[in-house]
Amino acid sequence: MSTAVHNLVKDAHFHNSDPEIEGNFPLDAAVIEKLPPGTKVIAADSYGSSAWTVTARISTILADGTPKLFFLKCATEDSGRMMLEGEFHSMTELYKTMPSFVPEPYAWGKFQMSNPETYFFLCQFIEMANDMPDAAQFSSRVAKLHKLSKSPNNCFGFHVTTNQGKFPQVVEWDPSWQSFFTKMLRHSIQIDAQENGHWAELDRISSLVITSVIPLLLGPLESNGRAVKPSLIHGDLWDGNIGTDYETGDVYIFDAGAYYAHNEMELGMWRCERHHFVNNKIYLVEYLRNAGVSEPVEQFDDRNRLYCIYMNMWASAHHAGGIDRETAYSDMCFLVNKYAPRLE
Repeated sequence: MSTAVHNLVKDAHFHNSDPEIEGNFPLDAAVIEKLPPGTKVIAADSYGSSAWTVTARISTILADGTPKLFFLKCATEDSGRMMLEGEFHSMTELYKTMPSFVPEPYAWGKFQMSNPETYFFLCQFIEMANDMPDAAQFSSRVAKLHKLSKSPNNCFGFHVTTNQGKFPQVVEWDPSWQSFFTKMLRHSIQIDAQENGHWAELDRISSLVITSVIPLLLGPLESNGRAVKPSLIHGDLWDGNIGTDYETGDVYIFDAGAYYAHNEMELGMWRCERHHFVNNKIYLVEYLRNAGVSEPVEQFDDRNRLYCIYMNMWASAHHAGGIDRETAYSDMCFLVNKYAPRLE
């Protein structure tokens, strides 16, 4: 993904479409058009940082005189379009299901400025702390989101492509969780190889996971009269995508790459060692206290390890040379040794 979007702030020839708007962030006319009718923009300022996007806080006064802040995220080129379109629809679906848990999404679109092609996502601005959230509140809210959600067609997937970071993930509708997850994991392994090169031993062991482990771990979820409810998950629920409102103390989640999945898929990210607080066991304990564990209960930890492999493959694709690839490989070896030892 191009980082040309960072030139929006750096280059002097990018400027606000309205000279009366204060701040250091150039606000395109297409963004202003998506604000509520009669809104007066006071200022647009850079806010936060990201490797693939630029973000801003927009200060406005609504038509009735009420001050209101908006959050803006921008990315460039077709990859940026896919990322922000997916985020808008992810946040919209989450907001429809549980509006008290996500900032309200307003719009996504394309800048009138054409060089570079730039896309944006606009939502409610909430001043948040990134400290450890209250475990009982956070985990119970995640469990409630999963319980309240209902897939529109009782299938797993999503109606638009969503991302893991800068990469699109495979989320075409599928009535089977085993089939859906298999396609997702295979795709993540392919992207990792594309970014890091092939590792023959990883290719071998991952093939065994797909052909021999997944049927034995996920097949039982959908056999002997059991069924998996497709639950709406955030999809990328790590430390950096969780915040606590300074004013109210309410916990919010954002920056989603959502899809309908087995609810335990959300917990795969919480196992990753690189995340400093969601892998604290209190969050998992509180979640399971509210949501319960899918049958077979005795396979929960192995399913959690499998789902974590998916997250670590994406982390490896984003950060070449890191430990995530070796961690995923180690977890694959563990599962193959346990479920398909004669094939190892």
